Amino acid sequence: MSGSLVCVGTGMTLGAHISPIATSYIAQADVVFSLMSTGITERWLDEMHDDVRSLQCYYQEGKNRNITYNEMVEAILTEVRAGKSVVAAFYGHPGVFACVSHRAIKQAKQEELPAHMEAGISAEDCLYADLVIDPGKTGCINYEASQFMFYKRNIDPAAHLILWQVGLAGDKSLAKFSTGKAYRQVLVDLLLETYPSDHQVILYQAKILPIDTVRAEQIALADLVAAEIFMHTTLVIPPSEKMQPNQDILDKLAAIDKSEFQSKHRPTLRLVL
Repeated sequence: MSGSLVCVGTGMTLGAHISPIATSYIAQADVVFSLMSTGITERWLDEMHDDVRSLQCYYQEGKNRNITYNEMVEAILTEVRAGKSVVAAFYGHPGVFACVSHRAIKQAKQEELPAHMEAGISAEDCLYADLVIDPGKTGCINYEASQFMFYKRNIDPAAHLILWQVGLAGDKSLAKFSTGKAYRQVLVDLLLETYPSDHQVILYQAKILPIDTVRAEQIALADLVAAEIFMHTTLVIPPSEKMQPNQDILDKLAAIDKSEFQSKHRPTLRLVL
């Protein structure tokens, strides 16, 4: 019999966010691989299955993360190829900032092995709840911080801008666990092309344990360089401007509305013999 792979998410907050279907897959698996955010969450997962194998051992300071991720994928697929029912459990959502799951599923499908992903509660989901932000109100743009720096990306100052993994901003080596103030200054200078230096931004960190406190620290954009930043810190930049009406489009839509109204209310002529 061929093996199978399911990538599941355990959510952000320990024990509180895991879905019933993710729990079921873990319980029924032959082997569970884990990539959790802390040692505590890994030990919690250990209690759910008697064969949980951590993928954290593949990380190493100075080692290119692409090599690390490929080694993780190979470890997972070796068990799938051996005919086992394999679950890979990731904290948060298994498809959000978790390239190992995408690479593993892609490779499994290329080898015609069953593989799919089950959704989980991500840091973005927590962010909207913790900061009371409705992304549908003014819009919301998400970028990985380094990608935002390396490429010419659009900024809409009337929408929320969320930059993920800001602690690694500017790292092209894929071998660091953090970057320093000089890298962060480049990011700030880029943002200052759009936002005023005193614009209030938010340093956000979701809860990992139920007893943790959400970090929602407001600082001026110019103070970001000297701020305390971790790998899991997210930068949230609220709108600095109001949305500007697109009058040309509004006029076209008004003309359509008027035309449809007149069509519906056009009097009907009757021929009287």
